[in-house]
Amino acid sequence: MKKTNTLVILCISVFFSLTACSSSTIDIDNSVAEPVIPNPVPSNSQVKVFTTTADGLYALEESTDTVKTGTNMAPTTLQIDPSVKYQTMDGFGFALTYSSCYNLLKMSQTDRTAFLKRTYSPTEGYGVSYARISIGCCDFSSTKYTLCDKEGIENFALQSDEINYVIPVLKEILAINPDLKIIAAPWTCPKWIKVKDLKTLTPYDSWTDGHINPALYDTYAQYFVKFVQAMKQQGINIYAVSPQNEPLNKGNVASTYIPWEEEAPLVKAMAGEFKGNGITTKIYVYDHNYDYSGIAQEEDYPVKLYAALGDNYEGSELVVGAAYHDYGGSNSELSDIASKAPTKSLMFSETALGSWNDGRNLSKRLLSDMNNIVLGTVNKYCKAVLVWNLMLDKKTGPTLGSSSQYGAVDIDQTNYSGLSYNSHYFIITHMSSVVKPGAVRIGESRTPDKANLIHSEYLNPDGTYAAVLLNKGDEDLKITLSDGTNYFGVKVPANSIVSCRWKK
Repeated sequence: MKKTNTLVILCISVFFSLTACSSSTIDIDNSVAEPVIPNPVPSNSQVKVFTTTADGLYALEESTDTVKTGTNMAPTTLQIDPSVKYQTMDGFGFALTYSSCYNLLKMSQTDRTAFLKRTYSPTEGYGVSYARISIGCCDFSSTKYTLCDKEGIENFALQSDEINYVIPVLKEILAINPDLKIIAAPWTCPKWIKVKDLKTLTPYDSWTDGHINPALYDTYAQYFVKFVQAMKQQGINIYAVSPQNEPLNKGNVASTYIPWEEEAPLVKAMAGEFKGNGITTKIYVYDHNYDYSGIAQEEDYPVKLYAALGDNYEGSELVVGAAYHDYGGSNSELSDIASKAPTKSLMFSETALGSWNDGRNLSKRLLSDMNNIVLGTVNKYCKAVLVWNLMLDKKTGPTLGSSSQYGAVDIDQTNYSGLSYNSHYFIITHMSSVVKPGAVRIGESRTPDKANLIHSEYLNPDGTYAAVLLNKGDEDLKITLSDGTNYFGVKVPANSIVSCRWKK
């Protein structure tokens, strides 16, 4: 790999300067007025390379090298095979909660625009292409609320968190990247839709737990329609929804308990209402952990739900797949579900950093997160990967209650300008910088015998190739990447991530 010139190295070393110890997050030195702007688009016969090491010595360091024509049969060769095709990618991104948007809007316009451009621009940034938002409140909202707290669907209305925080930030991002995809999920239905149980149908006036009244499935489906329409009126397209965030979690700040037997008729109602109103928003079912909260009858939740739905219902084409979180179980569940429901898609929609997993320790988190959250899910057929809060302050807020969570980026709340970057920022941007929406994950015909190398390869819609390499070993690796016609050498440092994008 050809190194960047001395000036660029100097700029990057100041832009992503280290704190006192190597296990820290990486801070921006705010004395730098003009940080390096990423340039992820390769020209002819060129490869763009981004490198991050777990010790923080390299942090999205960008370099460029020349692609050579010909074949290469060295034992270090990783040769891609575009004839072997897997899933088509939708993108990679972060959750834009009220808290994230609150912190972003506390920044100066200049600083915020620079950060959002660096993060979301496909040509002058890392090209982050997906966002997740809540429908009503979540645990990082200003208060507990839904979009229809007064009984009667005619009382639906967007609230302050959407109008004053989430929507303004989304509009700024869409001005930078108009192709941003957005998935939305409720943490709870309106309380007037809840019952304590399906036997007695006793009304249940609680923000947590409770079931949806089966008599109101159609009404609740209309709630989703009104949300998609209200956002559309704001110029914001909702690409996908899920019926419920963590449907098996009764104890969240706001929640509704929805076993698969109850989500199936709700999904059918949603699909019918979407179809009837000309809405093409996709529906991802489940949206919870790999282990189904340890509830035996909920094992293979999406598969059982698909079977209950059948194929012949209005809007069935909108029910495209299932979403997963990683707070319980193993991502091996993705392969199991893919084999049992091969016509349905998968996505990974949430994971968080916090004190419980040493979330600000880059040396501990970077490789593990890249392996388990990203490569471990896309190589098991996920079309998208999203992590939780894009930005929290350094006191883990603002939040509805006590929190031990960190953002992908933490901001200094004393001045709302100092930023610290955690592992989740790097794993998402390493993917989005080289793997573009619409890319097809492809196979390989030759792989080097390197036990510590984990990788994934793609063909982008513009004809460029991409490869993401993870070296979990303590020694540098030298890899030759080949597409059968062209090749180049790349150094993958010990304990690092390297992303490459090159023209055919």
